[in-house]
Amino acid sequence: MTFALSPDVSITDVGDGMVLLDERGGRYFQLNETGALVLRRVLAGVAVDAVVAELRDRHPDAAGRVADDVSGIIDSLCAAEVVVR
Repeated sequence: MTFALSPDVSITDVGDGMVLLDERGGRYFQLNETGALVLRRVLAGVAVDAVVAELRDRHPDAAGRVADDVSGIIDSLCAAEVVVR
């Protein structure tokens, strides 16, 4: 599955995370380091399963919840219409 940033959304890196501005409604979204990594990877065309595997390797203590967390991030961004499938 491929993902793209909605045309009216801009991204700014801040510290370890990022901020997204949806210019249609003036809404801001802030992503922490993990959320930013997920978004960067899927926008680059990396498969969701590969992103999950990468995060499991980085955070073995959280391996049991990584898949749900990644899905939650993607689902939230899609529901807010800042990312499209």
